[in-house]
Amino acid sequence: MRFQRFNSDFTEPEEFKEIHPTLLKRAEILSKELHELEVEISKGTGGFDINQQTKFSNLSSVVDVYDDYSKKLSSYKELQSLLEDESLKEEAALEIETCLPVLVNVTEKLKAKLLPPHPFADKPSILELRPGVGGVEAMIFANDLLNMYTGYASSNRWKYSLISKTLNQSGNGILEAIVSIEEPGSYDRLRFESGVHRVQRIPETESKGRTQTSTAAVVVLPQMSDKLLPEDADERSFAQGEVRIDVMRASGKGGQHVNTTESAVRLTHIPSGIVVSMQDERSQHKNKAKAFTILRARLAERERQVHEEEERKKRTDQVSSTDRSDKIRTYNFPQNRITDHRCGYSVHDVDSIMSGEKLDQLIDELHKHESQIKSKNLLEELEKGL
Repeated sequence: MRFQRFNSDFTEPEEFKEIHPTLLKRAEILSKELHELEVEISKGTGGFDINQQTKFSNLSSVVDVYDDYSKKLSSYKELQSLLEDESLKEEAALEIETCLPVLVNVTEKLKAKLLPPHPFADKPSILELRPGVGGVEAMIFANDLLNMYTGYASSNRWKYSLISKTLNQSGNGILEAIVSIEEPGSYDRLRFESGVHRVQRIPETESKGRTQTSTAAVVVLPQMSDKLLPEDADERSFAQGEVRIDVMRASGKGGQHVNTTESAVRLTHIPSGIVVSMQDERSQHKNKAKAFTILRARLAERERQVHEEEERKKRTDQVSSTDRSDKIRTYNFPQNRITDHRCGYSVHDVDSIMSGEKLDQLIDELHKHESQIKSKNLLEELEKGL
């Protein structure tokens, strides 16, 4: 085996920092809670109900990572102490080089576990895409984003389906597309995609080689059921008179069937004014079921945003949020660069991002960015309570 020469000026990499002691106290409290729950369960009094099962599962998922972090941190510190021994420091340095990335990884995992989870973290998702400014080029870009997300879903082996897709006249772009991604947790993974995406490139129709700037809007919603439910089940989740249902003849493709059947459905949520229209299916029942699924998702996201805004107003110090939605990302084709403006991270590989292959790079950075903000806020709250 070939060993690299040990550098006597070896220092701890700047990117690794131990978890703040105040935050670790939260892990210790959760570990104690788990132990008490295990004792309670072992006594066998009162049975092991669904609430206990859920609590046990949630606590275990945190404590397991906490225990792993503690062991790896202890081993790392032991190796560091060996650097002072002339006869062992070269071997210790090589061991540190191997174990440090693993320690950094488990540290980030534990930080994420200790932070309050997103209220819809375990939900499937619904993506809505629409062109913004830029005419036909914006429609083409919206379609490119649709292909990026379906490509990303395919690469992760997530099941997805097109709820609705309306092409422009030339067929090379979209006026609107709605996609259901049925993988639990896909909402949490993709929620940072919500916002205005900006593209800078030379359109195929541009004869003088001028770069054009266009935009497309993406909305990511939590799917409040794991699959599209029958319309009656969705209607039962609303109070009587809360939703107005209008049926009409569909317009567009469909031949004679369009003119003879009232298959199109429009839902109006009276309290909020949210309107959802659906006509993609020939069946009125199927269109109604899809429309209710989208309505429930939009209402859930609206309630979450209202709650978050209320929480922000309570804070004296305003911090930048990963949820900011105007011009969240720029796709610069001439420079082969994609930059996310919320975290300042850039990737110089447009093709791999647009295919969905390397979209994880951007998503990971956004989750890390949010984790840093939430960690700071949580530490402030915990320290106030001490």
